[in-house]
Amino acid sequence: MPKSPEHSETERRRRGQIRMAAIVMASTMVLWMGASFLGGRFGLPVRFAFLIDLAAIAALVWALFVTYWVWKARREDASDG
Repeated sequence: MPKSPEHSETERRRRGQIRMAAIVMASTMVLWMGASFLGGRFGLPVRFAFLIDLAAIAALVWALFVTYWVWKARREDASDG
């Protein structure tokens, strides 16, 4: 049985959200490692290291929430039938 256009649009939107979360996670890790390396190399003060760490943690927490919301929505759709 073909899926309704609403359902496919919702699933397309969810895939986009998951893709965005994956990009944020990957780029955060690369930028975090690069910033830590450069900070040590150039002798930046420790307060900047903490700032970089907090920004990276915030990005990763955001990605975690997005993946949880999508997972929860898919579970609710699956239980609805």
